[in-house]
Parts: sequence; structure tokens; C-alpha cells
Amino acid sequence: MMYRIIDRSKTCVLWCLIFLLGCSLLASCSGSKGVSKTNYRELARAGLKLGVDIAKDDNHALFIEASKWVGVPYRSGGKSMRGVDCSGLTLCIYQNAYGVKLSPNSQMQLDRDVKHDVRKSKLQAGDLVFFSGRRSRRKISHVGMYLKEGKFIHASSSRGVRVDHLDDDYWKRRWITGGRVVTR
Repeated sequence: MMYRIIDRSKTCVLWCLIFLLGCSLLASCSGSKGVSKTNYRELARAGLKLGVDIAKDDNHALFIEASKWVGVPYRSGGKSMRGVDCSGLTLCIYQNAYGVKLSPNSQMQLDRDVKHDVRKSKLQAGDLVFFSGRRSRRKISHVGMYLKEGKFIHASSSRGVRVDHLDDDYWKRRWITGGRVVTR
């Protein structure tokens, strides 16, 4: 009987220490770029879902919005959480994160919405990345959005919304260009 009381008190002390440590960490971070304490959990979840480390200087709205789409099924012409295609995904993320409306398909996004020819080494979070299809090596057939650390989010026709790496052989062979969205 005495053993259980001691064991419970040790557990209680441990949880109190963990709680105090967590509170001190949140308090020390509360001054960074207007991110509220409640957003730190959301940022941590977003980072895990996207497979990237989100820094205090990163565009938090972009990463949080992008993470909400991971796992959404593919649907040709779709623009909702029930199903989305590649250009619908980039359109929805930009609309929801920034209030910026992009064109409805990948070729139009390249032609109308971006500054062309952003090299892979110069990509920034939020840049659009354009790829060719199997049939034509020059024609745009797929678009995604660059995150960071070589990773981008896109709507795969076979696997839904997911994060992949630009250096994967499949994407290296189909890479056409990157583009920085210009606001009108």
C-alpha cells in the first residue's frame, strides 16, 4: 500500500515538471512574429504532416493551409476537401492562405500567374513547380507547390494529395520550371 502512494506521488511530480517545462517553453517563444501560443501546436502538426521543419521566419499561414490538404483524394477538376486535382490544390491553398486567386489549370497558372524560370536552387516556399507528363516532355501537365528542403506538395492522380521530393527520379525527369506567384 505504501509503495503505490510513493509511486503515484513520483508520477504526479514528474507530470508537474513536464507541465512547467512546457509552460516555460511557450512563454519564451510567445514574442516571435505574432504567432499565438495556440498556433504552436498547429505548426508542429503541420510540420509533421508535411515532413518539414517550420521555422519562426517561415510563412506559417502557407504551411498550416498546405498541411490541411495532405491525404485529400484526387478528383479531376476538384477544388474541395472531398477531392482535388493538382491545379485545384494550388488554387485552393493560395486562395485560403492569402486570398490570391490563381488560374484554374496548370498551363494557365504558368502563363498568367507566375514569374517564370525560377531555378530549383532558388525556389522559395509557395513557389509553384511545373512538370511534364508521360506523353510530352515539353507540355505542362502537372503543378505542385514548393514547401522547403526540396519538398513540394501536389495532388497525385493515384495517391491523392501528398508531399514528394524534387530529387526523386520520377520528378527529376519531368521537371520543367519553377515559378514565383505574382500578385496583380
